[in-house]
Amino acid sequence: MNGKNSIGQISWEKLIDPVWQPIIESIKPMDTQLLPQARGKMDNKTKPLGSLGRLEDLAIQLCLIQNNLNPKINRKQVLVFAGDHGVVEEGVSAYPAEVTAQMIKNFLNGGAAINVLCRHHGIDMRVVDMGVNADFEDHPLLVKKKVRKGTRNFALESAMTPQETVEAVQNGMDVFLTEHANRPIDIVGLGDMGIGNTTAAAAIICAVTGISPIHATGRGTGIDDKTLERKVQVIEKALQFHNPDPLKGFDVLQKAGGYEIAGIAGAVLAAASRRVAVVLDGVISTAGGLIAYLINPDIRGYLISGHRSVEPAHQAALSYMDLEPVIDLNMRLGEGTGAAIAINIVEAVAKIMCEMASFDEAGVSKKNET
Repeated sequence: MNGKNSIGQISWEKLIDPVWQPIIESIKPMDTQLLPQARGKMDNKTKPLGSLGRLEDLAIQLCLIQNNLNPKINRKQVLVFAGDHGVVEEGVSAYPAEVTAQMIKNFLNGGAAINVLCRHHGIDMRVVDMGVNADFEDHPLLVKKKVRKGTRNFALESAMTPQETVEAVQNGMDVFLTEHANRPIDIVGLGDMGIGNTTAAAAIICAVTGISPIHATGRGTGIDDKTLERKVQVIEKALQFHNPDPLKGFDVLQKAGGYEIAGIAGAVLAAASRRVAVVLDGVISTAGGLIAYLINPDIRGYLISGHRSVEPAHQAALSYMDLEPVIDLNMRLGEGTGAAIAINIVEAVAKIMCEMASFDEAGVSKKNET
């Protein structure tokens, strides 16, 4: 753990279940022992040196994550974490809160953009109810991990209790580890659904990185200028009121986060503990990754930023963790859509590393040495 995450007299370590604490502590920095060999193998492919650009870096990162010069992507998974937000009461969204539950049903019926992309790319998908203000019937795609029916309005009080915060992170860990135990996952993308969650994500990122709300806050679901101004004011006042510790992930999460963001943080921690590549999506997913990074910075080497969101806070969070997005398509949907596209690219670079011939194998002359 990254120091003592505490609020008042509460020790976060004491709230964490003994089952989960060793998993968090077991995360080790990505082993770079294979780096020279991985770089050498890529440099000897039949191409001009560095001509595949970022694809080469991704291929080498995947080698290091899997500790294998022939990385494989057999099972691809997207987990969409969902939760409602009490801060919607402040009028910060273009859509009413009930849209969260309606979109969950759309996911389960296979009709959302993330469903289409996962089907197209052969990615397994699960929707995780972390805190939606509705009840759902059992469904093969649905994982029920509800902590509470929505967070509290963090403009007025902490979004979660300390116990709920820890429970939500642990639930996210459990979701990943259960899926991984059923059939090993080689790469996981993390998406979100929750009306109001760009407000929570912006608040988290402002608290951690120090960027001001006026520079961090975006239009989310497409709010107008007046609503954007109100959203900025809500975040400014909430951060002044709560004064979260920017170095303590649980503290920031508890005061201004969301259950789905907590679930994402837990899934990141669990995946890193199993040396699985993690593809973050947009600003909400990245806020969850940022919380996980504060809890244990050793996750950094396992993270891949799927895409660059148009939400201003996203770049601040990426810069804080020194991550460069794989794609930039002017997207702001969420759901894991950017992550799903990036997973396909990562799978392609694994095949390049394994299947593309070297100069010697292909009988191709190398560049003339001068």
